[in-house]
This record gives sequence, structure tokens and C-alpha cells, in this order.
Amino acid sequence: MWSTSAWVLLCALSTFLGFVLSRRRPASPRHPAGLPDEATFATLHITALAAPSLRAGLTRDSARKAIRHLRTLLGVSAIAVTDADGVLAWDGAAGCHRDHAPEHARTVFSSGRPYVVAGDAIACDTPGCAIRGAAVVPLTVDGRVIGALAAYDTEVSAGLVRTVTEVARWVSGQLELAELDSSRRRAMEAETRALRAQISPHFVYNSLTTIASFVRTDPERARELLMDFADFTRHALRRGGDFTTLADELRCVDRYLLLERARFGERLRFTVRVAPEVLPVPVPFLCLQPLVENAIKHGIAATGGSGEVRVVVRDAGPEAHISVEDDGLGMDPGRARRLLDDDPCQGPGEGGIGLANVDVRLRQIYGEGYGLVVETALGAGTKIRLRVPKLPTR
Repeated sequence: MWSTSAWVLLCALSTFLGFVLSRRRPASPRHPAGLPDEATFATLHITALAAPSLRAGLTRDSARKAIRHLRTLLGVSAIAVTDADGVLAWDGAAGCHRDHAPEHARTVFSSGRPYVVAGDAIACDTPGCAIRGAAVVPLTVDGRVIGALAAYDTEVSAGLVRTVTEVARWVSGQLELAELDSSRRRAMEAETRALRAQISPHFVYNSLTTIASFVRTDPERARELLMDFADFTRHALRRGGDFTTLADELRCVDRYLLLERARFGERLRFTVRVAPEVLPVPVPFLCLQPLVENAIKHGIAATGGSGEVRVVVRDAGPEAHISVEDDGLGMDPGRARRLLDDDPCQGPGEGGIGLANVDVRLRQIYGEGYGLVVETALGAGTKIRLRVPKLPTR
């Protein structure tokens, strides 16, 4: 289903395509206006070339990469993209007007409306300069004017003003999407930081206490456990990106299980079965360890007895299928829903260090169909399943 913003962008694109095509080639009996043809393809191709740069936001680099394509769309002598600090990029002849572009854009920053520059306001002392006017249109994000698009030509007609306005509307749409991408990245980074902050202090305390108990009786075992603890914390607290490989994530899980095994002794049994071909698959950082912690905390430790945790990773064609299962007490399905409904940014709740956090991040990255699936019942243990696409994620 298309979102409202997608429909708005599509309508804006359709509208300005009509204006651009009318400027690029007049209608003729052989090429009636409005029919798809080479000019339509060329215009769509140019917008596709400009879009990736604009999705990086309004910067000097993105404006410089996109401006040539925008001038080709408009078919004018020169074009400028400015922000509040000055000219970000200029393309075309009449460079004598480049330094005047910020002054020409000042009106649209204050009014938020298109502005036509003509007469004495556009005059210059350069012999042979053919520029006689400019159409300057605001670039907006969330209703804020963040820049201006100015088209310079030998004359400024009403058609040119409409065309520049529609192109600027399309550019603004791309900048809106860039802002959404940036907001999404910031939200994901905040959730990852929250997940790191939620690493259970009880786990840290219990691990160090367990290691200390071996210092006198079995120094070599204490040394090995201390190295396992160091490896685990290095992975959990690293300042990497949002993704790691499945191999690295499983290594973190292995270290966690070894530390918990040292604490529980023979009461905790675990098996890890992994299809080797999925080890390089990129996965969200800290997406498995919280599931294993949940299995130990709610499935085994709560019983006061013993139990087993099983981690299985299968190759499923375009996806890797992962399950974390325990044979503990299980829980009421309503309680399982509450674990997933915990606010992932409010610190550790009933779900330990973040079942909800993992669930939210999976859905944000891959789509609503990729959240956690919890299978449980009282007295029947708990199994948590997730799917991860093999395709690399940007």
C-alpha cells in the first residue's frame, strides 16, 4: 500500500513532468502532447539521476551532483541552488550572476513564496550577458524554507515560473525523504545505545563474582572466563555500525552462554547448531543475545532447577531462519505479548534487556513481517523465532 507521502510525490512528479515536457518540445501532430515518448523517458531518466544525490539532504556536495540534471530538466541558461549561508552550487553560463544569487534568494527565505527577479535587480555589467530574469523558488522541509532553486534565462515567462515551482516541489520531496531517512537512522542509533545501556548489571556482577570464585581453586579457568567476559563486553559495547555478521553475533552468544554455564554449572545445558553458509549474513547488532538472556532468565533460572537452551540457525534460501528455544516453565501468551510491548527506550522491564527493542528494530529494518514470533504456553517452554534476509542492508 502506498503511503500518503508517496502519493503526494507521485502527483507532484506528474504535474511538473507536464510543465517540463511542454518546455522541452512543443506538441505536434506526430508527437501529440501528453503521450509517452522519448522526451518522457528522457525526463524520467534525468529525475532518476538527480534523486540519489538529493536523498543525501541539502548539502554542497549533493547540490553539486544534482544541479546539472536539474538545469537539463528546466532547459535554462543557468541555475543556482542556495541555502541560508550562500550558493551551494551553480551550473551554466552567466557566472557573473553567481555572487548575486544569495541576494536574489533572500526574498523567498523571508516570504516562503516564489519570486521573480527582473529589470534593474538582474542587470549586470558583463558585456553580452543575455540573462534578463530569474525565477527563484523556495525549497522546503516540514514547512521550513531551507534553500532556494533559482533559474536564470533570457526571459521569465509564467510557464517558466510554474516549471521551476514544480521542479522545486519535487526536489523538496526528495529532501523530505532524506530527512525521514536521517530521523530513522537517529532513532535506530538511539535504540542501539539504549540496548547497550540495558546490558544487565546483574549479569556483569554475577559473571565477575563467578570468575572471582575460580581465582584460588582454578586460576586457569578464571583466566579463560575473564577472556570470555572481555570478548563479550567488547562486542556488546563496541562503537560499530548498526549491523554485524551472524558469525560475530553468534560468537557473542557463545561467550555469554559460557559465562552463564560457569554460574549455573551442570544445571544449564545449551546447544548451538548453525548452517555454515549463513555465517556471513549481516544482522542487526545485538539481535540474538537478548533472546538467549530471556531464555535463561525466564525459562531456566526461574525454575531453580535445570534446563536447556537451543539456538538453531538454518539456511532458508533468501533468508536465514533463527530460533532460540528453552525447555523451562514457559509463560502465558498474554505475558509474551507484554514482553514485546515494553517501551524499548525505557530501560529494562519484564523482558530483560530488550525483547521489544529487538522486535522494533527488526520491523524497522526489514518490514512488519520480520518481527519476533514467540511460541509459548505454561509448562511448555518458550521458542522465539526470527527471519533475516540475506541481502545486504544499507
